[in-house]
Amino acid sequence: AAVAKVEAQVDDAVGKGAAALVGGHRLTEGEFSDGHFFAPTLLSGVTDTMTIYREETFGPVAPIITYGSVEEVVALANDTEYGLAAYVYTNNISTAIRTAEGLRFGIIGVNDVNPTSASVPFGGMKDSGLGREGSHDGIEEYLETKSIGFAV
Repeated sequence: AAVAKVEAQVDDAVGKGAAALVGGHRLTEGEFSDGHFFAPTLLSGVTDTMTIYREETFGPVAPIITYGSVEEVVALANDTEYGLAAYVYTNNISTAIRTAEGLRFGIIGVNDVNPTSASVPFGGMKDSGLGREGSHDGIEEYLETKSIGFAV
């Protein structure tokens, strides 16, 4: 079912004008003859009218979406109901800060593919969840507050 979803997303994108620069199909030869694996895929020309733009893809697909400015790319990134993690890659510290501040995501990696650790809060925004795990912020999610009043 997962491979079928990836395949449908890629087919939808290509059908609406994207180009599969690499991959774009199930692997079906040799040890992959059962068709349970999807080829690593690079799609160019992806737009917001395509399913792959709107839905999470749990497969080896990298859709390329072009933009003209930092403001435009922040708007494109925020144009989703999800908000777990976002990533910024730049050599300009001003661009990094401005972009990270504009993104509505719970975790933001700047030039870092793995910005999480046990010492920092982990969690998303929007439909990617409420609350945090990890760090001193996360302990509150597992505690129960109790009030006790008595007179002497």
